[in-house]
Amino acid sequence: MEIRPFTEADRPFLRTLFLAARRHNWHWLDGSDWQLEDFDEVILGETVLVADADGRRAGFAGLLENDNFLHSLYVDPEWQGRGIGSALLRAAEAHFTSTGALKCLLKNTAAQAFYLKHGWKKISQGEGEHGGYVLMHYPLASHYASGSGQA
Repeated sequence: MEIRPFTEADRPFLRTLFLAARRHNWHWLDGSDWQLEDFDEVILGETVLVADADGRRAGFAGLLENDNFLHSLYVDPEWQGRGIGSALLRAAEAHFTSTGALKCLLKNTAAQAFYLKHGWKKISQGEGEHGGYVLMHYPLASHYASGSGQA
Protein backbone atom coordinates (compact mmCIF):
# COMPACT_ATOMS: atom_id res chain seq x y z
CA MET A 1 0.00 0.00 0.00
CA GLU A 2 1.16 3.51 -0.78
CA ILE A 3 -0.06 6.85 0.60
CA ARG A 4 0.73 9.66 -1.81
CA PRO A 5 -0.35 13.22 -2.67
CA PHE A 6 -3.45 13.78 -4.79
CA THR A 7 -3.03 14.38 -8.53
CA GLU A 8 -5.66 15.56 -11.00
CA ALA A 9 -5.72 12.06 -12.49
CA ASP A 10 -7.26 10.90 -9.16
CA ARG A 11 -10.25 13.25 -9.35
CA PRO A 12 -12.71 11.12 -11.39
CA PHE A 13 -12.25 8.03 -9.25
CA LEU A 14 -12.19 9.92 -5.94
CA ARG A 15 -15.43 11.67 -6.87
CA THR A 16 -17.04 8.26 -7.29
CA LEU A 17 -15.46 6.89 -4.12
CA PHE A 18 -16.60 9.92 -2.11
CA LEU A 19 -20.20 9.57 -3.26
CA ALA A 20 -20.29 5.79 -2.71
CA ALA A 21 -18.64 5.97 0.72
CA ARG A 22 -21.01 8.71 1.94
CA ARG A 23 -24.04 6.70 0.83
CA HIS A 24 -22.66 3.55 2.43
CA ASN A 25 -21.53 5.10 5.72
CA TRP A 26 -24.17 7.81 6.22
CA HIS A 27 -27.15 5.61 5.35
CA TRP A 28 -29.47 7.46 7.73
CA LEU A 29 -29.18 10.69 5.69
CA ASP A 30 -31.09 11.46 2.52
CA GLY A 31 -28.33 11.57 -0.06
CA SER A 32 -30.59 11.95 -3.07
CA ASP A 33 -29.14 15.38 -3.89
CA TRP A 34 -25.49 14.33 -3.46
CA GLN A 35 -23.46 14.56 -6.65
CA LEU A 36 -20.03 13.49 -7.87
CA GLU A 37 -18.95 17.16 -7.96
CA ASP A 38 -19.49 17.46 -4.18
CA PHE A 39 -15.99 16.04 -3.84
CA ASP A 40 -14.53 19.10 -5.57
CA GLU A 41 -16.10 21.45 -3.03
CA VAL A 42 -15.12 19.32 -0.04
CA ILE A 43 -11.40 19.21 -0.87
CA LEU A 44 -11.06 22.85 -1.91
CA GLY A 45 -7.96 24.26 -0.19
CA GLU A 46 -7.06 20.97 1.44
CA THR A 47 -4.05 18.72 1.36
CA VAL A 48 -5.39 15.45 -0.04
CA LEU A 49 -3.64 12.13 0.50
CA VAL A 50 -4.56 9.11 -1.61
CA ALA A 51 -4.20 5.45 -0.65
CA ASP A 52 -3.26 3.03 -3.41
CA ALA A 53 -3.55 -0.69 -2.70
CA ASP A 54 -2.90 -3.49 -5.17
CA GLY A 55 -2.68 -0.94 -7.96
CA ARG A 56 -6.07 0.63 -7.16
CA ARG A 57 -7.13 3.81 -5.40
CA ALA A 58 -8.69 2.66 -2.15
CA GLY A 59 -9.27 5.80 -0.11
CA PHE A 60 -8.34 9.38 0.62
CA ALA A 61 -7.94 11.85 3.44
CA GLY A 62 -8.34 15.61 3.25
CA LEU A 63 -6.82 17.91 5.82
CA LEU A 64 -6.49 21.61 6.48
CA GLU A 65 -2.84 21.67 7.49
CA ASN A 66 -2.80 25.21 8.94
CA ASP A 67 -5.59 24.20 11.34
CA ASN A 68 -4.34 20.65 12.05
CA PHE A 69 -7.85 19.61 11.05
CA LEU A 70 -8.70 16.27 9.47
CA HIS A 71 -11.69 17.23 7.34
CA SER A 72 -12.36 13.94 5.63
CA LEU A 73 -11.23 10.35 5.54
CA TYR A 74 -13.01 7.97 3.19
CA VAL A 75 -12.22 4.39 2.28
CA ASP A 76 -13.83 2.54 -0.61
CA PRO A 77 -16.46 0.26 1.02
CA GLU A 78 -14.81 -2.72 -0.73
CA TRP A 79 -11.51 -1.93 1.03
CA GLN A 80 -12.80 -1.21 4.54
CA GLY A 81 -11.32 -3.32 7.31
CA ARG A 82 -7.99 -3.84 5.51
CA GLY A 83 -5.87 -1.13 7.15
CA ILE A 84 -6.41 1.56 4.50
CA GLY A 85 -8.10 3.96 6.93
CA SER A 86 -5.41 3.42 9.57
CA ALA A 87 -2.65 4.14 7.05
CA LEU A 88 -4.40 7.28 5.83
CA LEU A 89 -4.97 8.44 9.40
CA ARG A 90 -1.28 7.95 10.32
CA ALA A 91 -0.24 9.86 7.20
CA ALA A 92 -2.62 12.72 8.03
CA GLU A 93 -1.44 12.84 11.65
CA ALA A 94 2.15 13.14 10.40
CA HIS A 95 1.18 16.54 8.96
CA PHE A 96 -0.01 17.89 12.33
CA THR A 97 2.18 20.43 14.08
CA SER A 98 0.06 20.50 17.24
CA THR A 99 -3.13 18.85 18.53
CA GLY A 100 -5.19 17.52 15.64
CA ALA A 101 -8.95 17.93 15.40
CA LEU A 102 -11.87 16.43 13.50
CA LYS A 103 -15.65 16.35 13.61
CA CYS A 104 -17.45 13.02 13.37
CA LEU A 105 -21.19 12.60 12.99
CA LEU A 106 -22.80 11.27 16.17
CA LYS A 107 -24.64 8.57 14.27
CA ASN A 108 -21.41 7.40 12.66
CA THR A 109 -20.51 5.19 15.60
CA ALA A 110 -18.17 3.01 13.53
CA ALA A 111 -16.03 6.03 12.63
CA GLN A 112 -16.00 7.21 16.25
CA ALA A 113 -14.81 3.78 17.38
CA PHE A 114 -12.10 3.85 14.69
CA TYR A 115 -10.75 7.22 15.85
CA LEU A 116 -10.92 6.30 19.54
CA LYS A 117 -8.98 3.10 18.79
CA HIS A 118 -6.28 5.26 17.22
CA GLY A 119 -5.84 7.54 20.24
CA TRP A 120 -8.30 10.33 19.45
CA LYS A 121 -10.33 11.77 22.35
CA LYS A 122 -13.92 13.05 22.39
CA ILE A 123 -13.89 16.70 23.45
CA SER A 124 -17.41 18.08 22.90
CA GLN A 125 -20.58 17.79 20.84
CA GLY A 126 -22.40 20.17 18.55
CA GLU A 127 -24.88 20.49 15.70
CA GLY A 128 -23.87 20.80 12.08
CA GLU A 129 -25.22 20.62 8.56
CA HIS A 130 -25.75 16.84 8.75
CA GLY A 131 -26.92 16.67 12.38
CA GLY A 132 -25.14 16.15 15.65
CA TYR A 133 -21.40 15.67 15.70
CA VAL A 134 -18.64 14.99 18.19
CA LEU A 135 -15.46 17.07 18.15
CA MET A 136 -12.40 14.90 18.61
CA HIS A 137 -8.80 15.82 19.32
CA TYR A 138 -5.56 13.99 18.70
CA PRO A 139 -3.18 15.27 21.40
CA LEU A 140 0.08 15.30 19.46
CA ALA A 141 2.25 16.25 22.43
CA SER A 142 1.11 13.33 24.57
CA HIS A 143 1.38 11.00 21.56
CA TYR A 144 5.07 11.86 21.19
CA ALA A 145 5.61 11.79 24.95
CA SER A 146 4.32 8.21 25.07
CA GLY A 147 7.00 7.17 22.58
CA SER A 148 4.55 5.99 19.96
CA GLY A 149 5.18 8.89 17.57
CA GLN A 150 7.93 9.30 15.07
CA ALA A 151 10.61 11.91 15.45
